[in-house]
Amino acid sequence: MDLFKMFSFRSKSSAKDVAKDRLKLILIHDRGTVSPELLELIKGELLKVIAKYAEFDLSDVEINLTTTGDTDGNVPALVASIPIKKIRRKE
Repeated sequence: MDLFKMFSFRSKSSAKDVAKDRLKLILIHDRGTVSPELLELIKGELLKVIAKYAEFDLSDVEINLTTTGDTDGNVPALVASIPIKKIRRKE
């Protein structure tokens, strides 16, 4: 905790700051709740794009939605493990 903030004569939080913090929490919550159907759509589109540039075995692909700790709390993260067999050379 910042000691300067603790002893400042300003009010603890302005309405603007409170609203901003609430909006951040709402966005984090909304981004973190992804339906399995949406996650499958995301996976499919990612794999289509990657397939343009690289060869990989679908059975080795792992894509998950998880959360990571951040200064703003837990934030969603898309984690992908896609072992690439060969890079496609575009000419």
